[in-house]
Amino acid sequence: MILRMCLLLLALTATLSTALIDKHTYVIHMDKTKIPALYHSPGSSKQWYEAIINSVTEFSSQEEEEETASPQLLYVYETAISGFAAKLSKEQVEALSKINGFLAAIPDEMLTLHTTHTPQFLGLQSGKGLWNAQNLASDVIVGILDTGIWPEHVSFKDTGLSAVPSRWKGACESGTKFSPSNCNKKIIGARAFFKDQANFFGLANGAAAGMKYTARIAVYKVCWSLGCANTDLLAAMDQAVADGVDVLSLSLGGREKPFYSDDLATASFGATQNGVFVSCSAGNSGPSSSTVANTAPWIMTVAASYTDRSFSTTVKLGNGQTFSGSSLYSGKATKKLPIAYGRTAGGQSARYCISGSLNKKLVRGKLVVCERGMNGRTAKGEQVKLAGGAGMLLINTQGEEHFADPHVLPATSLGASAGIAIKEYVNSTKRPTASITFKGTTYGNRAPAMAAFSSRGPSSVAPEVIKPDVTAPGLNILAAWPPLSSPSLLKSDNRSVLFNIISGTSMSCPHVSGLAALLKSIHKDWSPAAIKSALMTSAYVLDNSNAPIADFGAKNSVSATPFAFGSGHVNPESASDPGLIYNITTEDYLNYLCSLNYTSSQLVLVSRRSFRCPNNTILQPGDLNYPSFAVNFEGNAKNITKTYNRRVTNVGTSQSTYAVQVQEPNGVSIIIQPKILSFQKLGEELITM
Repeated sequence: MILRMCLLLLALTATLSTALIDKHTYVIHMDKTKIPALYHSPGSSKQWYEAIINSVTEFSSQEEEEETASPQLLYVYETAISGFAAKLSKEQVEALSKINGFLAAIPDEMLTLHTTHTPQFLGLQSGKGLWNAQNLASDVIVGILDTGIWPEHVSFKDTGLSAVPSRWKGACESGTKFSPSNCNKKIIGARAFFKDQANFFGLANGAAAGMKYTARIAVYKVCWSLGCANTDLLAAMDQAVADGVDVLSLSLGGREKPFYSDDLATASFGATQNGVFVSCSAGNSGPSSSTVANTAPWIMTVAASYTDRSFSTTVKLGNGQTFSGSSLYSGKATKKLPIAYGRTAGGQSARYCISGSLNKKLVRGKLVVCERGMNGRTAKGEQVKLAGGAGMLLINTQGEEHFADPHVLPATSLGASAGIAIKEYVNSTKRPTASITFKGTTYGNRAPAMAAFSSRGPSSVAPEVIKPDVTAPGLNILAAWPPLSSPSLLKSDNRSVLFNIISGTSMSCPHVSGLAALLKSIHKDWSPAAIKSALMTSAYVLDNSNAPIADFGAKNSVSATPFAFGSGHVNPESASDPGLIYNITTEDYLNYLCSLNYTSSQLVLVSRRSFRCPNNTILQPGDLNYPSFAVNFEGNAKNITKTYNRRVTNVGTSQSTYAVQVQEPNGVSIIIQPKILSFQKLGEELITM
């Protein structure tokens, strides 16, 4: 009773609207240290938050002349972050802001969703190294926050797996076309979060396997047809950490913003402090600069790159020119066919092959040239097929990237240079012709190479930390696919497959999540920062021809930069024995946030604890003990000096010596002190500057 009276007195300070107001969903961040001791035990904070909500409701009913909808408590967050999600009016948020312990109310937002050969491309071999029997026998749990899972798929059989780890606290809940009986020793958890109610055919043959294919999977469905609501995502992350996952894999994200207002960043910080490795996709908004998402330094941010496998095609024009492309179409080669493009296919908008743009009389029996943009790649082929076209040449207007898509008719994607040549040819003759040959699966291409769509740095929020962190296979990746969905996702496509070829950083992120699980299984005492350091410092920047990794998002595919691939391409076998690691403590992260001039309340928002920034120490963002360096030179001065410190920990052999090698960028002089590090025991730390 006393509690309710106190809360009512606090609520009386707020002025609420006297009209019925629409409510919106907010994430309410609360200072855990201000919650009464009575509500500190797990699960009990809900009563405290309900009392807070009730105080707003009671005051509303007493003071308002017209009815105001009562607040709705959706989720309570106790593990990764502290607070709750609720549907509230702006006035009700204002009332809540007077409550002792209130930190912030962040409006809910919708985030977007950003294998057979890749293990071999990454150097993993059955029975050897990281894939030996002993390493694969451990019980590492990977929590996947995405669109759900098709449990009947062959990829999720539990043959040969031991019993579910006794430390697992999760559950298998009923869902759409899913029952608890669908769980097994592989899929050990399945939950769905939706209280906000946001309204391949003979190719790539092989044995499909994950990076740590014996890892347990816990699935948290947070993404639906319109995207992934932040409130649902936070509830899933909070539950996953409480359930006992070792790794969180999130192939999603939103726009970059300060960490204290980025709910995914704050929840990831809480997960990391609980020993959970968090892997996130960098985004698919490249090749423009400063498009990278999920840039918090405690998150592993993953870019996407090519492997040496492709699904090749050859296009031959009537004038003898030939061009290479990509396609998942598995039928026979086309004969020489007439070409239709633009005005010869139906008019100006016909060049994009959007609905209603193609003239059936003009395109029937022809190869139609379609430009990227306006609609989906396979949707263009569907329009060509509906109009009676015999095939499609899908051309880029920028870049040389080739997507292998499951087209519903003979079709191939081509780069911008091929597109220019084809259009010149079409405009130079009255009867242009072409043919397509489908080569199927080919290997040995130059790789890795950066995908053009992969989002790029530098971070606009924290440029002192290079983002993304690493790159991993993300283009034309074979992935398990629900048989009720067609491979093209087109309504007219009635094909059913168990595997599909998919591209995106949503494919590269799970690769790194699996590698983190693999490293965790052999280095059980490593922190998330240690695993991240090992993956970054062992990454490589040369391709299989010993040339710098190319960038398909750059003109003429010139060499990629760290703002495309971070530290380089992941190298799991080397990461298992990095020699040295850059560890990062919670205090290190807090000092880093202090260097960004965060206020005390902003610090609490991120860390869920009170922390006083040191007064007698000069803090700079570049001193965070991160495995990579980003030095920002501002202004026009010719002589600028920056000094950063790093702390390295010996995880190799007890007595070891390391010598520094430096490659200086043009116009920059680098001095490392000391130049030689000598360790006498495992776990020893030394400082460099």
